[in-house]
Amino acid sequence: MDRTRDVAVIVGSLRKDSLNRKVAHALAELAPAELTLSIVEIGQLPIYNQDTDDDPPAQWTAFRGRIRAADAVLFVTPEYNRSVPAALKNAIDVGSRPYGKSAWSGKPGAIVSVSPGNIGGFGANHHLRQSLVFLNVPTMAQPEAYVGGADKLFDASGKLVNDGTRKFLQGFMQAYAAWVVANGNS
Repeated sequence: MDRTRDVAVIVGSLRKDSLNRKVAHALAELAPAELTLSIVEIGQLPIYNQDTDDDPPAQWTAFRGRIRAADAVLFVTPEYNRSVPAALKNAIDVGSRPYGKSAWSGKPGAIVSVSPGNIGGFGANHHLRQSLVFLNVPTMAQPEAYVGGADKLFDASGKLVNDGTRKFLQGFMQAYAAWVVANGNS
């Protein structure tokens, strides 16, 4: 890679002790040097309402600007009712509007779904992919990342302690780095 790529990381869980946030931090540590990952907070975003497109809240404007400035996006999300959490859906909507001015368009993306359950947020992962197709976010297909049993992967300080998961996530990040270069703006 010829330069470092700025990756905006969107964590779908707002919980203080979120397993998804822990995985996002692990991904940042495991990422190749060519990627710089930073979490973009979504909990402060007012609910999207088209009536305010002409005079958007400052939080919307800042969020949209941050996504536009990023070279790529990485979503780390739990599954709520076989879909994504409301805060994540709201962030997607805020970033995609006003119509025709989506901040997401063309940003190479990837999804990691995280759950204490066995199927690792499979439903959320695939539901999010549907939205990203519409938003013109070229989303990495392989390797897929469903992190199940996540409640057993971290120590008391939030550090990833499972070697198998570490190896898998490191490989995922190497594949994602190549995806970003192949599908992003140089």
